[in-house]
Amino acid sequence: MLVKTFGSAVFGIDATTITIEVDVTKGIKFMLVGLPDNAVKESQQRIESALRLNGYKWPRYKIIINMAPADIRKEGSAYDLPLAAGILAASQQINADKLSSYILMGELSLDGTLQPVKGVLPIAINARAEGFEGFILPKQNAREAAVVDKLKVFGAENIREVIDFLNDEGELEQTIVDTRAEFYARVNNNPLDFSDVKGQENVKRALEIAAAGSHNIILVGPPGSGKTMLAKRIPTILPPFTLKEALETTKIHSVVGKIDKETSLMTQRPFRSPHHTISDVALVGGGNYPQPGEISLSHNGVLFLDELPEFKRTVLEVMRQPLEDRNITISRAKFSVEYPASFMLVASMNPCPCGYYNHPSKDCVCAPGVVQKYLNKISGPLLDRIDIHLEVVPVPFKKLSEMESSETSEQVRERVLQARKIQEERFAEHKGVYANAQMNSKLIRRFVLLDEAGNELIKNAMDRLGLSARAYDRILKVARTIADLESEKNVQAHHLSEAIHYRSLDRENWGG
Repeated sequence: MLVKTFGSAVFGIDATTITIEVDVTKGIKFMLVGLPDNAVKESQQRIESALRLNGYKWPRYKIIINMAPADIRKEGSAYDLPLAAGILAASQQINADKLSSYILMGELSLDGTLQPVKGVLPIAINARAEGFEGFILPKQNAREAAVVDKLKVFGAENIREVIDFLNDEGELEQTIVDTRAEFYARVNNNPLDFSDVKGQENVKRALEIAAAGSHNIILVGPPGSGKTMLAKRIPTILPPFTLKEALETTKIHSVVGKIDKETSLMTQRPFRSPHHTISDVALVGGGNYPQPGEISLSHNGVLFLDELPEFKRTVLEVMRQPLEDRNITISRAKFSVEYPASFMLVASMNPCPCGYYNHPSKDCVCAPGVVQKYLNKISGPLLDRIDIHLEVVPVPFKKLSEMESSETSEQVRERVLQARKIQEERFAEHKGVYANAQMNSKLIRRFVLLDEAGNELIKNAMDRLGLSARAYDRILKVARTIADLESEKNVQAHHLSEAIHYRSLDRENWGG
């Protein structure tokens, strides 16, 4: 008897339905075709044990299983459940009537317990799009899949529960999640706050500008000056997730199995902080079976690279293209996968190997030329893509001991939201552009109009401070954001003056 069950394969961050055809005829051979990997081939042993321990028999006949479409590689152990259901139905041990209405996914333990799998959110989205009635999967993944409305999601503890449901001998509890209610209840919950940081008002101002225009920023300062503490609070002043952004980000984290059983939808912007020993594949994504890297896991959030010069140069260089294009394409001989990577880069570094160059009270012990050599570990093209360079100085004891509280993240975020609203209206006609940092040269010429005083100011800055030509566009973008924060239609001289101040690493005498 020939029976069809349905599973799904995740390719990039999208899913494709896999039709599993099971034919049981006379003979004793077992054949599994359709480009399965080793984990799928090993399913025979897991399924045979799970069926036996739950009172069912492995058919002593010839079993031919085809996983279509046959040109897509099937990976992982998540196909155990649909394969087992197909074998039981084809050998007439269970009823096959419901199989055509449901996507089944789940890894089987030897005793028939269902283990969680990766990528259930894109699978659920695809199942709804293709008109399936429901999705049967491990209970640990049920809340994640239930984010998708108009699709019945049933979480099961073991294969016995699934078999009883298919035979109409038992019921599975449908998992229902009120996505909007949960999302809006938790979207502003963050334990960190800007008011925790004493002093550093100039740095907070720069971070506010960076958040308002989605600008990349690098913080340069001695150890203990608060660089990491400040960076970790950037997500608290970014605009809250929209439901669309939350769904898009959750899909990426679902593919790599980063969603826990209590989470249905991500409500906080991601903050990823990889260690400097990370490989280039782990950062941008890839591998034999491509997976998203840290830049994709930071999508719609913040990627924080602490101690930037300590990262391998090859690792930093592979970020150059994603920083411009806001996506990453991973190509292999037979296929290519594209992952989104629209993130805000926040980097920090010491000014020199000893850490005390330009320190107000401690002397730098680095030899002549060492400071510039240390800075040169970061290539010019990468610095070119960082809009704001800021020197951070240690906070004096007087400031640390003050009891007076500073501005909260909520107060800062209100100004950021207002500036973002102005930018949304400005770029409404330009697809894919939603913040000043994404402006190209054509848009800069259109939206950053300088008067005579402004032109003279930036000309003098370029000459006197030794600013590089690549700093010119970045200064104009940052100045446009500063003007937006003040709700000014035109960029004025004092906006330019502040933006010029944020290009310290471009100065020819820096580290000299």
